[in-house]
Parts: sequence; structure tokens; C-alpha cells
Amino acid sequence: MSEPTPIRTLLCLAVQPVFFDLPFDQIGPVWKATQAFMAGVAKLEGVTVLGTLDDDQTQVGTSPAFPWTWYMLCDFPDRQSVIAACNLLRTIVVDDKDHRLWKYMRVEARMGRALTIPEL
Repeated sequence: MSEPTPIRTLLCLAVQPVFFDLPFDQIGPVWKATQAFMAGVAKLEGVTVLGTLDDDQTQVGTSPAFPWTWYMLCDFPDRQSVIAACNLLRTIVVDDKDHRLWKYMRVEARMGRALTIPEL
């Protein structure tokens, strides 16, 4: 019996405009929640984080569509694990007012297969 093929997934994340409305001294909890999201994805059973990319040095402000603000490229064992990763935005609490991370971030998961580079 062969091992199941992982689902190569690009988690595309955008910072919502409400984040930019926060006073500078209140962005720390959002960053901590973002770290919890990244760690939570990495800790999901069977997930391998292949890489991350943050283009915050060359893109400033909100991302209404592509290009997104930051990305995680991962191999997931199945679609349910991808759903669980996306759901973290709904469950991670940011502050003592019970705001969740999805108030400040949004995610889109692009699922596919690993593309093998042919030898020529």
C-alpha cells in the first residue's frame, strides 16, 4: 500500500484594514496571535511547513486581493487539515475583548499537487 500524496497548499494571508486602524501600541497582541497561527499550523498532525514569505518590506497597507501580505507553503495530509488550519483564524483570541484573529487577517488556501521539475 502506498503512502497518500500530500496536498501542497499555499496559505495566502492578508492583513485587514481594521489592523491599520489600531494605535501602534495595540498591534502587539495581533502579532502574538499571528505567531500562534503559524505555530498552530506547524503543529497540526502530518503538516510539513515548507516555507514562508512576507512581502511587508515592499508592500505597505492592506491587500484587497493578490498580492497577499504573507504566505505559508505547506504539505497537508488531507483537505480536513487544510480546513483546520484556516479555522485557526476563527479560534485564536487576540485580546481581552474576545476578538478573534479573523478580525485582523483573512486567509485563502490554494491546494494542488507538488509540481516536479523535469530533468532535461
